[in-house]
Amino acid sequence: MTGRYALFRWPPALAGLRGFPAGLAPHWSIAPAAQVLMLRGVADAREAALARWGLTPAWLTDLSRAPAHARAETLVEQPMFREAFRSRRCLLPANGFYEWRGTARKRPYWLTGAAPLLHFAALWEAYPVGGQVYLSVAMITLAVASQRRPLILDEAEQALWLDAASPRASLQALLLRPAPALRERALAALVNDPRLDAPECLTPA
Repeated sequence: MTGRYALFRWPPALAGLRGFPAGLAPHWSIAPAAQVLMLRGVADAREAALARWGLTPAWLTDLSRAPAHARAETLVEQPMFREAFRSRRCLLPANGFYEWRGTARKRPYWLTGAAPLLHFAALWEAYPVGGQVYLSVAMITLAVASQRRPLILDEAEQALWLDAASPRASLQALLLRPAPALRERALAALVNDPRLDAPECLTPA
């Protein structure tokens, strides 16, 4: 399961979106429950916002049970996700993500794409607390060998995912698409420390 990813560098086009947080800090280790940058479609444009990584529908009373992930294979029918899938789809931009492999002693790996920025498919919800409305997200994952990885969308697929008018069948087809080829690099054990959020996370093995 993709439990951590990174966003430490972004292009001017992303920083120029409406809602992009001023002074957004780079992060090399983003974990569930953190504030993450999300992109959603508004009219014919994209809008940026900060959201909590862990989906919180308005009816959820125990926030410790907010899911950080939604399985692509089953989210269409699950009560936790199906309404968001219909009308509250978003993207999580990232420079890459981490994956741990092995049995007794797991080795961390850093995975990236050919482009400097990946876009993960996600769902969002608005959660009212004390007169304020907060946003939350769940990352969509799919099975890849013995791992679960983010559902990564290319430019055309991103537009389809964010478009409120996209046919349901086309959206469901995206959930079944094969995972793209990724670049990977074995890392030193420094990234195993969940408190570390610095360039040292990417220290090669």
